[in-house]
Amino acid sequence: MYKRTSTKLINDISQTFPVLLITGPRQVGKTTLLKMCADETRNYVTLDNMEARQLAQTDPALFLQTYKAPLIIDEVQYAPQLFSYIKILVDREEKNGMFWLTGSQKFHLMKNVSETLAGRIAILDLLGLSQSELNGYGDDAKPFMPTSEWLEQAKKVDTSNQLSDIYKNIWIGSFPRVVQNNDIRDVFYSSYVQTYIQRDIKNILNVTDETTFYRFLCSVAARTGQSVNYANLAKDVAIDVKTAKSWLSLLETSGLVYLLQPYHNNLTKRLVKAPKLYFLDTGLCCYLTKWPDAKSLEVGAMSGAILETYIIAELLKSYWHNGKTPHFYYYRDLDQKEIDLIIETGDSLHPVEFKKTATPSQTASKHFHMVGKFGKKIGHGGVVCFVEKPVPLSRAVTAIPVAYL
Repeated sequence: MYKRTSTKLINDISQTFPVLLITGPRQVGKTTLLKMCADETRNYVTLDNMEARQLAQTDPALFLQTYKAPLIIDEVQYAPQLFSYIKILVDREEKNGMFWLTGSQKFHLMKNVSETLAGRIAILDLLGLSQSELNGYGDDAKPFMPTSEWLEQAKKVDTSNQLSDIYKNIWIGSFPRVVQNNDIRDVFYSSYVQTYIQRDIKNILNVTDETTFYRFLCSVAARTGQSVNYANLAKDVAIDVKTAKSWLSLLETSGLVYLLQPYHNNLTKRLVKAPKLYFLDTGLCCYLTKWPDAKSLEVGAMSGAILETYIIAELLKSYWHNGKTPHFYYYRDLDQKEIDLIIETGDSLHPVEFKKTATPSQTASKHFHMVGKFGKKIGHGGVVCFVEKPVPLSRAVTAIPVAYL
């Protein structure tokens, strides 16, 4: 059993809010996390159970009498009717920690939550196992920053930074069930995609052509690390641009895809404005793009893009699993000057580059000065790569091992 970084937040939140909601894709460990944190007095029900779901949808008051607080309700998105009744209960009881909810589909969930339970609910996002959780450092994981303070605590990590080991992690992915048993990888992902399309997509978007949606999913996976081009996505699978936008939005709200927005302001006209898309689980991405093993992935055409995808996902986990909101952006102008990641903190912008090298040079940070045009301080920068230990590249830039993430 892996210790999740979010564990330490659950009890803190339960002492402050009457309702906790954990959102994230299916199978990332939401239920397992809550059951690990629950004491023997907390009851449990899942709305994957059709009998419980029907009761929740048709008679929410009776449902909450049948399944009493303190209560875990799994897959709560299936019965948004519950939220107004939960509100009545928590307002009457005035107790914290009454309801722990999980949801794997934000599409309709968040609208209902924000309208009904505002001020009464704390929301955590959970992805698959982070690199630090996988290696037993989940308790100590802090939100990534390319600074000396973050590096000081990250130095405790005693983990391989070998190229082959990282690419094996990338190819396997971060779903706990696959991590625990690599042999079931293909069976797991095949079942996962089938379940996702049948349960979530058909129910929400009324997609009738499952084959076309699967091809769209594969097309998005093949474009991880690239700027979003809706026309090309639509052309790939012979759908219109409006449908491509709707489907990609659904992948984003399902927690399968992350859209990294460009950093710009009104003073900067010559910048690319399209977001970049990243799959949030590299194992699923590799399965959809049909890479047969980690070695072929490491030397193949997607090697750079999938490493970039992996790093972005790990950095997001470092924030989300700590209950923090990442202010992440990227930079690219029409002269093709690019910075992989900009982290905004207060009045500072921290530039970060990702490189598949163990010997980075100062040229890796050659465009970092471009963030100065935004009128904020340029914070300490980083180059995430395959160095064994942190290496200063200049007074303002440090090379950071991928294994530290």
